[in-house]
Amino acid sequence: MRAHFSEHGAREMEGSSTNLGRVFLCLRSGDCTLSASALIWVVDELQYCMMAKGKKRLSKPKGRKITLKMARLALKLTVDGKRRLDLSNMEITTFPKCILKLCDVDELDLSRNMLKKIPDSIDKFVNLRCLDLHSNQLDQVPEAIGRLHNLYSLNLCNNCLSTVGLPNEIGLLRKLRSLNLGMNVLESIPSSIAALKELRHLGLFNNHLTRVPECLRNLPYLETVNLKCNPIPLEDDKGVDPIQRVECLYLVRESCLCACCLQKVKDDRQRVNSRLSRGPAHRKYIFAGLNTPNSVVQEDQATWR
Repeated sequence: MRAHFSEHGAREMEGSSTNLGRVFLCLRSGDCTLSASALIWVVDELQYCMMAKGKKRLSKPKGRKITLKMARLALKLTVDGKRRLDLSNMEITTFPKCILKLCDVDELDLSRNMLKKIPDSIDKFVNLRCLDLHSNQLDQVPEAIGRLHNLYSLNLCNNCLSTVGLPNEIGLLRKLRSLNLGMNVLESIPSSIAALKELRHLGLFNNHLTRVPECLRNLPYLETVNLKCNPIPLEDDKGVDPIQRVECLYLVRESCLCACCLQKVKDDRQRVNSRLSRGPAHRKYIFAGLNTPNSVVQEDQATWR
């Protein structure tokens, strides 16, 4: 017996791809006919199913799920006996909560993944000295990162960090020695970075900086700063302190020196003064020899202390 599907009859089967399939099986076998309105409904349902299927295909990958067993297998021991949790390049899209049970590690490597957010629970890693988050999709860093007081190396290179994504709490990392912020979209950096008095190395390359940050002048131990590939005018770069301080000149009171050291300083001072009094013909060589007082200071600075 042939069945006739009107619009009402077809809609009674709505909501199920299986029912839609039954309609097509009936049409293929010649056991039913469709009215014009029912045919329009079937076409609409087909388009809806195709769009839904397309959305599933275009949906973002869920990423790899990290279990506690996998995390424990990723634990390594560094040459100096520290525990390092290496979860780099594992297609992780969300911060694995299970690793909070391993929060006593000294180093954590989550680089080269697809992380978009770091949770506030990162502050559970109280012993962390090295945190590597480079090459992810982070657009912000949580304020909780300022509570990692033992951190001395932080790598945030190659992410999507803007100026608002970098919290002022980063200035609380008083033991930090290396900070890499390269390959982001920073137009400026927090002024609180001036509080990182132990900072030695700072990476700011490939950002959107238009001027050299003033706060860098307040970092006493800063040795290297990488500002390459930023739209900084050349004229602004001429008067910039290169900040490559490898040696320091210590100034002390004469009363703090022992008799031997004091006599050495006086002899060197007298030698320099005698050279200066010889006339302009020898001045060309005077300044090249001014390294001598500094050498004396370096040689005897342990005694002065």
